Amino acid sequence: MDRTQTGIYEFSAPLPGGAIGSFEQYRGQVLLIVNTASKCGFTPQYEGLEQLYRTYHERGFQVLGFPCNQFGAQEPGSDQEIGAFCQKNFGVTFPIFEKIEVNGPRQLPLFDFLKRSQPGLLGVFGASAIKWNFTKFLVSRQGRVVARFAPSTPPKALATKIEDLLAEP
Repeated sequence: MDRTQTGIYEFSAPLPGGAIGSFEQYRGQVLLIVNTASKCGFTPQYEGLEQLYRTYHERGFQVLGFPCNQFGAQEPGSDQEIGAFCQKNFGVTFPIFEKIEVNGPRQLPLFDFLKRSQPGLLGVFGASAIKWNFTKFLVSRQGRVVARFAPSTPPKALATKIEDLLAEP
């Protein structure tokens, strides 16, 4: 990633089918960015993520799902299979991007930015890597990464923080 890149809106990410989604389209919205997997113990969180999306979307909130197969090979399907699974089993209507990597040399640059912005519990010691599926990053309307949540944090636990960010100008 270019070190002069300073804001979330400068990034883009691949969408299923080959299109590229620019984060500029999310300017002014509160974002919850999540690395996901379909065969994980945390997979039922899709339901909670969808509930947050439906509750707050009209007020300027967006959930963005990023399937990742780096943790226990728990996202083996194609982009089309992943999308169909999410819709069929959890009624997901928020955007699900193309399967990506969140750590290592082939990581999506967006995730390098997120991890540097909110390194996590041991981040000050260089241990900012994402440890598992369903790590969540909350982004303000101004594009600041304001919080990072562990995979075990249920989506409903984020409601107050999302409401607070939505109340900001």
